[in-house]
Amino acid sequence: MNSNLNNTPTANRVHVAFYGKRNSGKSSVINAITGQTVSIVSEVAGTTTDPVYKAMEISGIGPCMLIDTAGFDDVGELGQIRVQKTEGVLEKTDVAVLLFSETDMEQELQWYDQLLSKNTPVVTVISKSDEKENLLEIKEAVKKNTDTEPILVSAKTGDGISLLMEELIKKVPDDFERESITRDLIQEGETVLLVMPQDIQAPKGRLILPQVQVLRELLDKKCLVMSVTTDKLEEALAFMKEAPKLIITDSQVFKTVYEKKPAESKLTSFSMLYAAYKGDINYYKEGAKVIDSLTENSKVLIAECCSHAPLKEDIGREKLPQMLRNKIGENLTVDVVSGMDFGTNLEQYDLIIQCGACMFNRKYVMSRIGQAMEKQIPMSNYGVVLAYLSGILENVSI
Repeated sequence: MNSNLNNTPTANRVHVAFYGKRNSGKSSVINAITGQTVSIVSEVAGTTTDPVYKAMEISGIGPCMLIDTAGFDDVGELGQIRVQKTEGVLEKTDVAVLLFSETDMEQELQWYDQLLSKNTPVVTVISKSDEKENLLEIKEAVKKNTDTEPILVSAKTGDGISLLMEELIKKVPDDFERESITRDLIQEGETVLLVMPQDIQAPKGRLILPQVQVLRELLDKKCLVMSVTTDKLEEALAFMKEAPKLIITDSQVFKTVYEKKPAESKLTSFSMLYAAYKGDINYYKEGAKVIDSLTENSKVLIAECCSHAPLKEDIGREKLPQMLRNKIGENLTVDVVSGMDFGTNLEQYDLIIQCGACMFNRKYVMSRIGQAMEKQIPMSNYGVVLAYLSGILENVSI
């Protein structure tokens, strides 16, 4: 495996998830694909509990994340929790492998329909093909009910594994991660100034992921890049012979940078770049405008993607709520969720504000936006909201 690809962020990998009943052979197939013992294999049904994630490189796909899920026919109280976790994987699946193991396939077909409803490409597989006496009967049933040609796979003999790999490559969406983070805002040879305050939320000795990814893309584009902290902004601008073509800043210092930047320099933020890269920037912009109509009786949900212990001056837990209350009123209700939590009762909220979502893949971010749209709830993003509250949203580049 290429060590560079092994360092590819999870959110930028193609998420390939394996679904099926308990003991249908999901773990064995993944182990056969990777040539490693990624998942525990046992004759005991229900061995896989929480989803198992394995970062890999597959020739023809590149960096990907293989996900082994618990059987969707699990039973009992714990079994239902496992099934719920498997359902959670649906929202982030770029390509699905659905395993069939018997002619009774009512549950498999229900999951097949769910995946199709989310526009997820599905590869149908009949597992443990070397053990089934009624293999042709199962195959014909799958073809009839899904209108697909199932791949016959045996993890034990290796039969069908290469065909499965070929089909996975075909199913990867053509536009997966094709659009760049900075899009057409900057071109080769142009100058970019990155304003990156290293506050308490920045890991000691490291840059946060959006900064790293944007910097790498700018280097790949052959741009001329200078990086500074906010207190060195004026010094950096004075040092540069010409005004930078583009300034990318942390959203928390949007207003400060806007007031000091040269008039000819375009301005955006890391969070806003990610809003367009992973989400629906136009929906986010419209969502931010709802802030003017909120009252102290309104409820706002702030959705962080990272799960971390609350920090002093945390943007999602402290700064944004206080900025909103300063504008709307101290009695404004602001709830905060983190990680995979998003809430099932979204109808109670008048606005949802999500972070840059650098830790989630685009499929999952768009599923959240889809939920908000379906319930007609305005939704925005940290960077977009901060620009709006600073009165500069219409003057920044997206």
